[in-house]
Amino acid sequence: MKAIYNGKVLAESQDTIVVENNHYFPEDSIDKAYFKDSAKHTTCPWKGEASYFNIEVDGKSNPDAAWYYPEPKYAAKEIKNYIAFWRGVEVVD
Repeated sequence: MKAIYNGKVLAESQDTIVVENNHYFPEDSIDKAYFKDSAKHTTCPWKGEASYFNIEVDGKSNPDAAWYYPEPKYAAKEIKNYIAFWRGVEVVD
């Protein structure tokens, strides 16, 4: 699987985990050059608190376009620190 934004591959892995139709990529599969910490946090009743990244590629920003669970609840423990995407980031096989 690949996560692509503005023509650049943000992440690539054969070991994604699919939860609620989202592919979660292992932390070591992302190109950290494109990721900037975001102050945004949201809460999922069964996964816990999500943290976000802003994506920046060649001067184009995509705020809060990636999220992850640094300390997920037990039911979602397998996605700890795995990163998922939305908001215009294309995830393809």
